[in-house]
Amino acid sequence: MMNRREALSRVALIMGGTVLGAEAFLAGCTTGATGLKFTKDDISFLNEIAETILPATNTPGAKEAKVGEFMTVIVTDCYEAKDQTAFMDGFKKLNEAATKASGKTFMQATAEQRHSLLVDLDKEAAAFQKTKKPDETKHYFTMLKELTLWGFFSSEVGATKALRYIAVPGKYEGTVPYKKGDKAWAT
Repeated sequence: MMNRREALSRVALIMGGTVLGAEAFLAGCTTGATGLKFTKDDISFLNEIAETILPATNTPGAKEAKVGEFMTVIVTDCYEAKDQTAFMDGFKKLNEAATKASGKTFMQATAEQRHSLLVDLDKEAAAFQKTKKPDETKHYFTMLKELTLWGFFSSEVGATKALRYIAVPGKYEGTVPYKKGDKAWAT
């Protein structure tokens, strides 16, 4: 199975930078942050966001990998208080944006409406990143997206069904032919 550092490196590579909370995660998640609590509805909401980002296709989606539960652990145990606040405020902002765009909350919206909203939020987050000051926290959608990718690709489902995986590798092969469309390797 993939170790923590490898999983974080892959997500950081995918996201083009560092992953919020990663240092605390590697140190055992001792941020001393507030006693944040997530409800079952919060976890369902996070799973639906994650599933919109990484939907099930010919491989399982983020919901099957229980990415919502993963997010709650990382945000609760590894995020600093200011990042937790930004993440939780993001819940409200995301629902407000959904209501403004479609007249429905995110949970009531269709798959197409959800996708469209998240595409717009991704553009908003990218624009924010360009003007963000060093002491400002990341855009809440960037946090959601990072946690979705990290949670999925470090899960058993993501590592064994979305990536190629060998539980006990054989000999080392420095070069392996790649065929277009092959899955990446899990380590």
